[in-house]
Amino acid sequence: MQTILPSPTQPIKPGTSTGQQFWPADTASGGKTIDSQSPVDGKLIARVYTSGRSDYDQVVTTAQAAFLNWRQVPAPRRGDIVRQMGEQFRQYKRELGTLVSYEMGKSLQEGLGEVQEIIDICDFAVGLSRQLYGLTMSSERPSHRMMEQWHPLGVVGIISAFNFPVAVWSWNAMLAWVCGDVCIWKPSEKTPLTALACQQIIGDVLRANDVPEGVSCLVTGDYKVGEWLANDPRVALVSATGSTRMGKAVAQAVAGRLGRSLLELGGNNAIILTEHADLELAIPAIVFGAVGTAGQRCTTTRRLIIADSIYDDVKQRLQKAYAQIRIGNPLDESFHVGPVIDQQAVRQYQATVDEIRQAGGRFVVEPGVLNGPGFESGCYVKPCIAEAQNEWPVVQRETFVPILYLLRAHSLEDAIAQQNGVPQGLSSAIFTLNMREAEQFLAAAGSDCGIANVNIGTSGAEIGGAFGGEKETGGGRESGSDAWKAYMRRQTNTINYGTTMPLAQGISFAL
Repeated sequence: MQTILPSPTQPIKPGTSTGQQFWPADTASGGKTIDSQSPVDGKLIARVYTSGRSDYDQVVTTAQAAFLNWRQVPAPRRGDIVRQMGEQFRQYKRELGTLVSYEMGKSLQEGLGEVQEIIDICDFAVGLSRQLYGLTMSSERPSHRMMEQWHPLGVVGIISAFNFPVAVWSWNAMLAWVCGDVCIWKPSEKTPLTALACQQIIGDVLRANDVPEGVSCLVTGDYKVGEWLANDPRVALVSATGSTRMGKAVAQAVAGRLGRSLLELGGNNAIILTEHADLELAIPAIVFGAVGTAGQRCTTTRRLIIADSIYDDVKQRLQKAYAQIRIGNPLDESFHVGPVIDQQAVRQYQATVDEIRQAGGRFVVEPGVLNGPGFESGCYVKPCIAEAQNEWPVVQRETFVPILYLLRAHSLEDAIAQQNGVPQGLSSAIFTLNMREAEQFLAAAGSDCGIANVNIGTSGAEIGGAFGGEKETGGGRESGSDAWKAYMRRQTNTINYGTTMPLAQGISFAL
């Protein structure tokens, strides 16, 4: 990690894309710092200076100036610069993946996988840079042609969450850059070092290509920085990932100034198991979906909706599978599950367990907080399973910890109704070998989520498809497919190459 970060013996100052300028510590921030404390062992990794309001304004001014230049760089050239970034992330995959694991707490394999997502979206963006296409349309007027073009928006604000501290930034930034936008990144205050590391990694590429300072900027701090971005008319698009509560505040602020927002918010994801499910296939997917990243993925499997006829069999299989889960230091690849992010998450876990018991839920895999050697940070909890009812308030909301609810279904229609019967609509899945059941799940009357899978779990989306969800998940789409359109503005053009001036709709106007 020493190869991608400055020495943490003194507070680190976030700067601009090229690393040529660092904002002074004695500005409006008053020299305040964020402690990056690892949930793995409880140790302080480093302190990072926060950005004050004057720092923020300087960043936006720099970004605005950079946009005037960057938007004129040909898109394939911008794509080649992103390609070079991808090569840098390949070079530092192990180091950055280790830092992600240590600062955030997810397993090393998941940390490395997150960096691979950056590499993959870089590759996707390179091809996209030659495919930012519009349409040509027939005109009703003679000697006229109509077409549409896509142009860069301007400054894009990116608010990312702790659970995917670098991947989601890259989904936004790489697409925004090939589209001709500039980016201001506000990372989670719980994971500032991974953001600084990414800036360090791409700095050499930006300098080598004479990219103007301000194309990639970083502002650190708490929710106030997010409020500045949301309320700033100089920021054309705010892409925010986090809780539904946060997303609603961002959406209202951005809409109040008629700006654009792209929201990736809460998920309360379910897997349906029909009587035709291949359980040998399903059980590993369920367990990974429920305990991966210690239950802190937006696509985490939180509800398992099981056909009556196989309910007891599935429960026994899960009890056996959970007994094999090893919890410990995520940098040790012999462990499946690491810590939750902090003590606040542990308290949320305990409060949710209490609420489940009070509602009448019965735990078939018992909960608990782990202490003692190897668990000194106090952030390790046991993944648990509870039998519950879909309508219970505790089941209706997203809780960012490894708790899985078992729900009975009397028919496929009942299962789909339960699947859809929550406020969130991100990811969903069904396990069945019956083609009719699979198609019914994917039909218009089936899953109401942005992601609907058959015979794979709710977690582990690839970058080629658009990622996002409906209802309280926010409706945003990032990553693949045509998600790039969110970062551009559409322009319709009509060209008259004739010698007369006919009007549309046959209107006659003569002088």
